[in-house]
Amino acid sequence: MVYEAGQYDVIVVGAGHAGVEAALASARQGAKTLVLTINLDMVAFMPCNPSVGGPAKGIVVREIDALGGQMAKNIDKTHIQMRLLNTGKGPAVRALRAQADKFQYQHEMKKTLENEPNLTLQQGMVERLIIEDGKCCGIMTQTGAVYHSKTVVLTTGTFLRGRVIIGDLSYSSGPNNQQPSIKLSEHLEELGFDLVRFKTGTPPRVNSHSIDYSKTEIQPGDEAPRAFSYETVEYITDQLPCWLTYTSPETHEIIDGNLHRSPMYSGMIKGTGPRYCPSIEDKVVRFHDKSRHQIFLEPEGRNTQEVYVQGLSTSLPEDVQKKMLSTIPGLENVEMMRAGYAIEYDAIVPTQLWPTLETKKIPGLFTAGQINGTSGYEEAAGQGIMAGINAGRKALNKKEMILGRSDAYIGVLIDDLVTKGTNEPYRLLTSRAEYRLLLRHDNADLRLTEIGYEVGLISEERYQKFKEKKTAIEAEKKRLYSVIIKPSKENQAYIRSLGGSELKDGIRATDLIKRPEMNYETVTALAPTDEKVASDVAEQVEIQIKYEGYIEKSLQQVEKLKKMENKKIPDRIDYDAIKGIATEARQKLKEVRPLSVAQASRISGVNPADISILLVYLEQGRIAKIAE
Repeated sequence: MVYEAGQYDVIVVGAGHAGVEAALASARQGAKTLVLTINLDMVAFMPCNPSVGGPAKGIVVREIDALGGQMAKNIDKTHIQMRLLNTGKGPAVRALRAQADKFQYQHEMKKTLENEPNLTLQQGMVERLIIEDGKCCGIMTQTGAVYHSKTVVLTTGTFLRGRVIIGDLSYSSGPNNQQPSIKLSEHLEELGFDLVRFKTGTPPRVNSHSIDYSKTEIQPGDEAPRAFSYETVEYITDQLPCWLTYTSPETHEIIDGNLHRSPMYSGMIKGTGPRYCPSIEDKVVRFHDKSRHQIFLEPEGRNTQEVYVQGLSTSLPEDVQKKMLSTIPGLENVEMMRAGYAIEYDAIVPTQLWPTLETKKIPGLFTAGQINGTSGYEEAAGQGIMAGINAGRKALNKKEMILGRSDAYIGVLIDDLVTKGTNEPYRLLTSRAEYRLLLRHDNADLRLTEIGYEVGLISEERYQKFKEKKTAIEAEKKRLYSVIIKPSKENQAYIRSLGGSELKDGIRATDLIKRPEMNYETVTALAPTDEKVASDVAEQVEIQIKYEGYIEKSLQQVEKLKKMENKKIPDRIDYDAIKGIATEARQKLKEVRPLSVAQASRISGVNPADISILLVYLEQGRIAKIAE
């Protein structure tokens, strides 16, 4: 029986990592928000790796925090270990990574949603969207409840027609044996959306009591206090270690001898898997010359003995998984608590989305997370906060908000999806960002806090502290620029002790800091200040001065890009009326419907000659409209 269940500004379907950020972003802007999830016990659940961050991904978490999101705060409260990666490399590739207590993480996030004003959290299976006059204005659940809203955000993860596969066994299921969403997937097809079939996987979990850790290498967290959120002031110090071991030639023999039983190679798995997170059977086949592969043993929490066997993702039969585990040093007598599995699921082709993550086909309908073809909690959360911001702003009759490729990794992620699409589960990598020297772990707040404040997700108190930090950075840079370090005996001796060459004349402190052997701390020993400089301010001063030339070149490239971004393409342009554009380019332009010439230039299949013709056409002002 169908019944009217409520009226909201925004409805978010799903409460995974994309859903929780979307819901909080919407509610914190003042939009009355409903979150519907299949199982309330699975809010922000981590069905795969119990971790947050890593290269590129960790920067996304910082960006979410700078915009006013929750993931960073949540992992800061609930991690069991945290490390800063790539400390020996330049600032563009440094990133935080934390091991999560997966159970505490989800409980803390559920509590946050339950206590958020303007937000209602409910359990329910959404089966249909309410479409009126071509616009999405609500949803209907399995029980017949009809909820109306101004906008809807779908964040269904891997639940759409989910199918779990272990060896020759397969069954309809969401991750972790949860109920899948079948009818919503069918409904999206009825509405005319193009869907693709993707696949991801997870490794076995084993009992910590049965591991011989003496045969493994300890991987401790950093001793220095670390945090993802710019607002965190209390740090977790009692960290738990992870452990490193390796596969053996015997492991590889077992895999080679059972490939005929692998659903990946038998043809049982139809979906496309993630290239950058391959299964162990895929690694053994593709890298046959390698005698071993890294395996990390990662605790799943403080109050459980389950250990995640990172690097051993597999869908081989359960008996093969047990044999495989026993050939790994330290795991000879291990007890497998859960078998690894593959899961296939539906995703929508993301070129059907605008950069706001609103669907082109149905206004008012937004999508975020793995439904858009991505992999990873961080990519999902980054899309979630942007979809939530824009769904909330649309519901409140405010202007949309889009991040560019030079603004954030989140901007790179979304632009890649909506402009290029993806033929496999998309993973964000540092190499995908052409302006990665500007999009650093350390400066996410300087890039995005202003935006978070403007959309209403950053408090006045936090914003004032941010402005004070910016002022302090500029003041200290100005001070160092004005200080001349003289070639006194004491200064020469100090510089020699650091491995530097002696000064020939007086030198500005800002020029001295650019020397490879010098840093902010060593230079301020020669040019001390009476004012106490906060560590995060000192970090920014050093990076901005030391890499000034490189940063300036990147900013010049960004300015050139902005000129192309400012050359807008009318939505109703008729590409068939433009003579000279290649057939493939014409098809792609009609499919993606780019908003600017810059976006058009990034579409696969559109070459520079096509862009030149398009520019001439736009500059002539003869914009033909699509025939009605």
